[in-house]
Amino acid sequence: MRRLVLLIMVLGLVFLAQSAQISLMLLKIPSPPAGHLPDGWAVKVNHGTPQISTGSGPEGAFVQLRSRKSSFSLERGVDVDLAQYPYLGWRWKVADLPRGGDFRRPSTDDQAAQVLVAFQDRRVLTYIWDTTAPKGSTGNASSIPLVHIFAVVCESGADRINQWLSESRNLADDYQHAYGKQPPHVKGIRLQINSQHTGTSAESQFAEVTFRSTPQ
Repeated sequence: MRRLVLLIMVLGLVFLAQSAQISLMLLKIPSPPAGHLPDGWAVKVNHGTPQISTGSGPEGAFVQLRSRKSSFSLERGVDVDLAQYPYLGWRWKVADLPRGGDFRRPSTDDQAAQVLVAFQDRRVLTYIWDTTAPKGSTGNASSIPLVHIFAVVCESGADRINQWLSESRNLADDYQHAYGKQPPHVKGIRLQINSQHTGTSAESQFAEVTFRSTPQ
C-alpha cells in the first residue's frame, strides 16, 4: 500500500512538472520608472523623431511610445525555440489611433501598436492594433518583394481604447498558418508605432512581453 501511495505521489509530481508554465520575460520596466530604455532593448528609427518614455500606474510599469508623423520601434534580439516556448504574451494599451490607418493599403499602413516577431528565416509575424481593419483580419503586410510579413489584427478601432488588454498568441500555429511550414527559432522582437503614412499621430503603452510554455 505504501508503495502504491508513493507511486501515485511521484506520478503526480511528474504531471505537475510537465504542466507547470515556464516563461521567459523580455520586457521588464523598472519600477519606479528610471527614465531610460528597458534593459536589452534598442531604438530603431524609420522616420521622424521618436518619443519614448517609461512610467507606472495602477496596472504597473510600462513603456510609452508617441508618434507624430513618425515611425520607430523598440527592438531586441533573442534566440527562442518555439518547441519550448510556443506562446507569446504581452499587455498593451492604446491612447491615440492614427486616423485612417489600415494595414491593407500601403498608403495608410499606420498602427498605434504592433508586436513584430522575426524568425531565423527572415520571415515575420506582426500582431497589430489597427484603426480600421476588423479584429481577426489577417494578410500580407509587406509591399516590398521578397520581404515576408504576415499581419494578424488582434484589436481594432477605439472601442477598447485607454484600457490595458492582455494578448496571448501561439506563434508556432500562427507561423504554420501564415507560411505553411514549421517555424524556425525566433531571432527578434519589435514593439512598433507609426503614423507617417497618414500624417497623423498615435500613442500606445506596452508591458510584460513574455514567451511562455503554456497560454497563461
